[in-house]
Amino acid sequence: MGHTVIFQPSGRRGEVENGKTLLEAARELGVDIESPCGAAKVCGKCKVQVQEGFFEKFGIESKATHLSPLIEEEKDELYAEEINKNLRLACCAMVEGNVLAFVPEESRGAQQVILETGRERELSIDPTVQNYYIELTPATLDDQTDDYMRIRNALMEKYELTNLQHIDYPVAIDVQEIVRSSDWKVTVSVWNDKEIIKVSPGLVEDPWGIAIDIGSTTVAAYLCNLRTGESTIKRSMMNPQITYGEDVLSRVTYTMMNEGGQVTLSEAVVDGLNSLVEKMAEEAGLTPEDILDMVLVGNTAMHHLMLGIDPKYMGRAPFAPAFKTKMDFKARDLGIKINKASYVHWLPIEAGFVGADNVSVLIAEEPYKQDKMMLVIDIGTNGEIVFGNNERLFSTSCATGPALEGAQIKFGMRAAPGAVEWVKIDPETKEPQFKLIGQEDWFKEGDEPESKGVCGSGIIDVIAEMFKAGIIDKSGRFNQKLDNPRIRKGEDGKMEYVLCYAKETSIGKDVTITQGDVRAIQLAKSALYCGAEYLMEKWGVKKPDRIVLAGAFGSYINRESAMVMGMVPDCNLENVEAVGNAAGDGAKLALLSKAKRQEAEDVARDVKFIETATEPDFQMRFAAAMAFPHKSHAFPSIQHILDKIPK
Repeated sequence: MGHTVIFQPSGRRGEVENGKTLLEAARELGVDIESPCGAAKVCGKCKVQVQEGFFEKFGIESKATHLSPLIEEEKDELYAEEINKNLRLACCAMVEGNVLAFVPEESRGAQQVILETGRERELSIDPTVQNYYIELTPATLDDQTDDYMRIRNALMEKYELTNLQHIDYPVAIDVQEIVRSSDWKVTVSVWNDKEIIKVSPGLVEDPWGIAIDIGSTTVAAYLCNLRTGESTIKRSMMNPQITYGEDVLSRVTYTMMNEGGQVTLSEAVVDGLNSLVEKMAEEAGLTPEDILDMVLVGNTAMHHLMLGIDPKYMGRAPFAPAFKTKMDFKARDLGIKINKASYVHWLPIEAGFVGADNVSVLIAEEPYKQDKMMLVIDIGTNGEIVFGNNERLFSTSCATGPALEGAQIKFGMRAAPGAVEWVKIDPETKEPQFKLIGQEDWFKEGDEPESKGVCGSGIIDVIAEMFKAGIIDKSGRFNQKLDNPRIRKGEDGKMEYVLCYAKETSIGKDVTITQGDVRAIQLAKSALYCGAEYLMEKWGVKKPDRIVLAGAFGSYINRESAMVMGMVPDCNLENVEAVGNAAGDGAKLALLSKAKRQEAEDVARDVKFIETATEPDFQMRFAAAMAFPHKSHAFPSIQHILDKIPK
């Protein structure tokens, strides 16, 4: 039996099977509701409000009792006032009758601002796929050489392609028609000097490829001319899997708890990739069939989920992936809609929790070619860290959790318009200044009230500023002696800091930073610091010469704020650098250079992975790193800032 479910303000409606949750109904009807925990009932972000009454326009009667009864998980996340107003968690409330549900603005999935750009990098262009133009001698009664051998001989004679082995089946089907319709003048696209993957009529000078970084949150794609190396078009999108959980663990859990979940997540990301391919090809005046090569990078979970490999064994000791080596798969086998005979290349994996995206960062930044000690940190839901130089490299991963991307934070949100991205707090008055994504200038009185939450870079800024202003102490606890209206007890009786008053927001309520928010960030920053500390200790040095922050989050983060919090070890701030989407840069390099692909394989095997969580003193070190910036470690590079903090 089905029931009518309508979501406002989008107006999406449809018949939903009895017993499905409102979150499942939203997914079916294409309504984007925030669900960072992937329906694990722990984040409290998927709030919806049930509208009661008879709605003549829709011909339904909606009641709060048309949903399953309130459960304990909802009572933990909802205030009494919210419960009285018929607010429910969409992941908990099951449909048992007709329902009209309003999705508050803070619960709506917003279009994230995605960083696509990296930096210019030099390389020698030598792509795996190349185009070769040949003019064939037509077949005659006296020369009945088959077309394939005729093409092969011409390639060998003109270009010395002595390793050519075969022609792919879809190409073989059409080759006779193509060579004859083009007066025996064709362009042959060859993969790895071994296999013919396309035969095109006439001269086709430029082969095309796409490099894609599949992040847990975002997907960034780059269309490249394989002859010139030029990256002409960049596009990005939210990872379509995000509706099944914002972090990797939530998605792995989804595959284990839902029949067919593995296929669902694989199809979601493949469909997303195909959408990007189609849009980018159209923008360049091409067709998807003109795309002859593709390189993919992503963390190990994204790797497995995209390929349809069961990820459950990655969640169990010894956390071994299905395979680590680089792999080439036919695009058609993966459902990728580019040239039918083309390959999709996955860069190698370092370890269970250090994936191809980290290898991609390494071949872009090349710490293995540097004399100086280099610390490379890719900050995300799963932080990946590499330390070393041209002598040796160590790597590790640390579960920073989704707090740095807005989840597990009371008013945390994605980096979307309306999110606070930068913060300053006056140490005397404790008054904040803040800047919103989508606005050029810092917010000032009289501006439109558009704030609705805080994104990751804003969370780092505001907590660092709260520490610098003496609002929280070294341990992260609020200073309850301060007499200031912005420092108060919240509805739950715990301390909080008012960043934006309700009149400055679009959600009609104060945006606050709570004691729980501070603790969540302390856990994340401690994990990163401990990971870096162990790698430096294993190497035998006390501090890095240079710190590289990779990825979108690392590019937006305030370097000073990160160090004041103790998210990264002490280093001269001038030597702390954000390099943009280095994983995307590395994917492009691998697309354009066979040597870079081999370099990726070599470095992935040479890097030594360190499992820090099994170290006997891990808990002790983790606890010490919870303090701002650290319980005992000195930070001489920012001591002049720490000295100014009110006691």
